[in-house]
Amino acid sequence: MFKLLGAAIIIMATTWAGFEAARKLSTRPRQLRQLKVALQSLEAEIMYGHTPLKEAAQKLQKQLPKPLNHLFAAFATRLDQGETTVKEAWDESLTEVWSTLSLKQGEYEILTQFGEMLGKSDKYHQQKQIMLTMAHLEREESEAIDLQGKYEKMMKSLGFLSGLLLIILLM
Repeated sequence: MFKLLGAAIIIMATTWAGFEAARKLSTRPRQLRQLKVALQSLEAEIMYGHTPLKEAAQKLQKQLPKPLNHLFAAFATRLDQGETTVKEAWDESLTEVWSTLSLKQGEYEILTQFGEMLGKSDKYHQQKQIMLTMAHLEREESEAIDLQGKYEKMMKSLGFLSGLLLIILLM
């Protein structure tokens, strides 16, 4: 009786771990798409709305789903305090929310490079920087979709099968 209960717990735990790993693979492309939409909105606010950066970040905060909205909320808050540069506010906001995102180091580098140019030049140079960042994120999204296609199903199966193997070894 206890062996069956233990076996069921092992199967559930390893299967859950496999599904959790698969979820992370599927969350990354979604967050990259949301980030690209956020940058397009930021571009529109800068180019056509002539909106100050702080107000644009506040608008994006309201439009985006969690956890990306926290990035722009933290950014707007830091800009509102006015004690830092735009680059420092962006970097600090990115560092603060990074652990809640499913993004990788490559995306972090792209976003920190984006932050270096943010607010430094006229709106046309910022538009070029946003488009360059979006092109880099497009490449990363394509890679993330490939990884998801290759490994998502395998992670789910691997979780279940590793539980079966563990049960066999313990019996």
